Amino acid sequence: MKLDRKETVVGFIGVGVMGKSMALNLLNDGYDIHVYTRTKEKAQELVEQGCTWQADPAGIAAAADVVITMIGTPQDVEAVYLAEGGLLATGRAGTMVIDMTTSSPQLAGKIYNQAKERGIAALDAPVSGGDIGARQGTLSIMVGGDREAFEQALPLFQVMGENIVYQGTAGSGQHCKMANQIAVASTMVGVCESIRYAEKAGLDPAVVLQSISAGAASSWALSNLAPRILKGDFDPGFFIRHFVKDMNIALSSCADIGLQARGLELVKGLYDRLVEDGDEYLGTQALYKLYK
Repeated sequence: MKLDRKETVVGFIGVGVMGKSMALNLLNDGYDIHVYTRTKEKAQELVEQGCTWQADPAGIAAAADVVITMIGTPQDVEAVYLAEGGLLATGRAGTMVIDMTTSSPQLAGKIYNQAKERGIAALDAPVSGGDIGARQGTLSIMVGGDREAFEQALPLFQVMGENIVYQGTAGSGQHCKMANQIAVASTMVGVCESIRYAEKAGLDPAVVLQSISAGAASSWALSNLAPRILKGDFDPGFFIRHFVKDMNIALSSCADIGLQARGLELVKGLYDRLVEDGDEYLGTQALYKLYK
């Protein structure tokens, strides 16, 4: 399959905080984009800019050469791909499906196997970089599946991201994303505690950030989310509810491979408190509220 911009129809399912920007970048790059999401109103802006609306996943599968999904939970992924009337049941041989949701490595393997039986190429390609990376087309993309399919999909990935790495066989992209989320979880605790320490010590945290953001403590979270914290901006680049979902997947995967992730367990407990407080639709930087 050659993904020619003038001829390739791309289906995009899930146009939330990140999916919307990813689909728009593909549209602006010249691809014919067909979209579906459970709440049609969320896709209205994309339709107004030139995307084609489809009423269900089957409509996307019928129209598209490549289908990209960026949805909520593993349960959502399973429903979209494996249910009666889903992508694999209605998809055409010779097409490709790419799940960019952060989901279960085991589910990614199941989708790959069932897709292969139907002559459909399947990749798991979760991303990191939040709403900023999605808008700017600078996402990190971690890909699992057959290398040949990865090479075919690379032009699409290059529109949505910059750090694009083939990780290995089916499920490898999701395993890499779990490693990413484990690192992010502990980093968020460090960022929040660092800011609060600076405040309690009588320092200006904005000035402190000028020093530590360029040193050994530097991280994406420190550069991008710490300034939001200082402004009291807890709007989501990535929902707490989705981060908790990711940490649950990571802990389940840790159990499968025989790893006790003590730091991850601690951080998940903190975020669980935010969910209990009704903050699940805030951004992950709202962890600071527990320290304030």
